[in-house]
Amino acid sequence: MNDEPVIARIRLNPHSRDVQRDLRDATEMHRTVMRMVPDDLGESPRNQVGLLYRLDETDTTSTLLVQANHLDPAQLPSGYGQADIKSLTPMFTALRKGLAVRYRITLNPAKRERLSLEAKGKRGRIVPLSGADADQWWLRRAADAGLQIHVLNPTNMPPIRPRRQNLDGMRHSLIRYDGTATVTDPDALHEAVRTGIGRGKPYGAGLLSLAPAPAA
Repeated sequence: MNDEPVIARIRLNPHSRDVQRDLRDATEMHRTVMRMVPDDLGESPRNQVGLLYRLDETDTTSTLLVQANHLDPAQLPSGYGQADIKSLTPMFTALRKGLAVRYRITLNPAKRERLSLEAKGKRGRIVPLSGADADQWWLRRAADAGLQIHVLNPTNMPPIRPRRQNLDGMRHSLIRYDGTATVTDPDALHEAVRTGIGRGKPYGAGLLSLAPAPAA
């Protein structure tokens, strides 16, 4: 397997029944994405191969980005979509302190609920964040990841709930952030891109995309 990840950009076929199913059900989407990585990866195959993905949608197209140390789009269902793969090594090589970049990431901002002293030893539930709280969460995580954010444009995404769960099941609130930033720590940023940021990675959160920012 490669040391550095590759990324597949898959333009989804809206007429595919497999695509239609996956867009309705996050669990099915995750299962389909996992078909692209090798078998026999042990108990945590997603972690072993560094699998991350994100769905980017416009009014006319749906594009699935999938990142991992090894990907084989030929394992996708027939007619699922057109896939193009590229290595992320050139991007990692270009990272340097002070570099201006554009970024996109879909996140599941959340915090663990603080419990009373009487509940010592128990863990609070995970509480999704929104609005300014979510923005501050991203600013902190970005700083830890070696990015100084200059512009952040949040877009609330439809909440993710695996379709087979009932209404009381776990819901993952997703927010997409687009904007500009400056690289402050290339090594930390390399690791954040490679491993993803935050919770909800099995449901399409955490994949950080970077591109050079246009000159001012």
